Amino acid sequence: MLSNTRQLYKNAYTGLSVNTWYLSLVMLINRSGTMVVPFMVIYCTQSLGFSITQAGLIMGLFGLGAIVGAFIGGRITDKLGFYPLQVCALLTGGIMFMVVGYLQTFLSLSVGVFILSVCNESFRPANATAIAHYSKLENRTRSYSLNRLAINLGWAVGGALGGFLASVNYHLLFWVDGCTNIAAAFLLLKLLPYVKSGTKHSKEKNVPAAKSVYSDKVYLSFILLTILFASCFFQLFTILPVFYKTQWHLNEQYIGMLMALNGLIIVCIEMVLVYSIEGTKPLTSFIRIGILLVGAGYALHNIFPASGWAAALCIIIMTVGEILSMPFMNSFWIKRTTEANRGQYAGLYTIAWSIAQIAAPTLGSQVVQHSGYNTLCWLLAAICLVASIGFTMLGTRINKSKTEFAS
Repeated sequence: MLSNTRQLYKNAYTGLSVNTWYLSLVMLINRSGTMVVPFMVIYCTQSLGFSITQAGLIMGLFGLGAIVGAFIGGRITDKLGFYPLQVCALLTGGIMFMVVGYLQTFLSLSVGVFILSVCNESFRPANATAIAHYSKLENRTRSYSLNRLAINLGWAVGGALGGFLASVNYHLLFWVDGCTNIAAAFLLLKLLPYVKSGTKHSKEKNVPAAKSVYSDKVYLSFILLTILFASCFFQLFTILPVFYKTQWHLNEQYIGMLMALNGLIIVCIEMVLVYSIEGTKPLTSFIRIGILLVGAGYALHNIFPASGWAAALCIIIMTVGEILSMPFMNSFWIKRTTEANRGQYAGLYTIAWSIAQIAAPTLGSQVVQHSGYNTLCWLLAAICLVASIGFTMLGTRINKSKTEFAS
């Protein structure tokens, strides 16, 4: 039994390119410093004295900056290539983290967070395109999962360390986050050779215009459903930590450990689970099941008693839902792309999550202020149910179109 388990883990990690591993190492270093975002709302309300609504608006501006950054990043990736954009985004994002740590007023922090987000989030379309470049078609989902593993292992380290640093001095969070961004940029330059990509470096002349992402109706439906789900998912890292602090009276260190638990579960089981189930069902089937589990996790916050074990169990259920949905969402969009338009698709997918970064804290904080946390949890569970039904309908639509095409 132990031998079979060991072989399963070995097979799950076999066949990925060296550069895929290097890119994941860069992500690990970068995300090990990810500690500002999950504590930003607590920082704003507890340290700076802002209201929950002001804190929600600041996180909303982070999402707005992410939309702008993703749009710009997608365009630059298709034109100039993914390599230089990744380096520039990491360097400028690192500098801005340090700057934002010194901003104390609502106006200055709002502007600073927006600029930080533009710099930081322009990295994502370039990174998604780089993963596709370094991977093969047969192991592309696992390549994205390895990148997610690195992100979540870094998230686990950053969450645990962030909880400790927040209990000492919130300003340390900004400095560590900035330094790890800059360190990741230099590591990328050291490990990965420069890659010429994008239309500027294309050897072919008079290349036909790539299909626009906005003409792909199936993909646009996918994006709308992604926004619904992501708006719920982001509550896990924005409003839920405040809920644990103010309603269940958990301390910052335990909240940090809960965030770390999310990352550790992903590190332990995602690659093996994806390897085991990939190809056994349509992508939308895994996505809808995962979304249902996330919704169930929110609902259980209204059912379980206020306790540390209940919080941990809810996080475990929601993390399993994340594992079943997100890797296959990446596979869904990448399947619909070519090298000429991959940046556009990646950019729009990133924008969907960025819109959710606005909606999650902005609407979530409003619901909390006017109706309370219990209402928010039921609402999030209901939205996840709607999104799951939507993905079921999308899968049916795709299967129908394939049948019609084959006939």
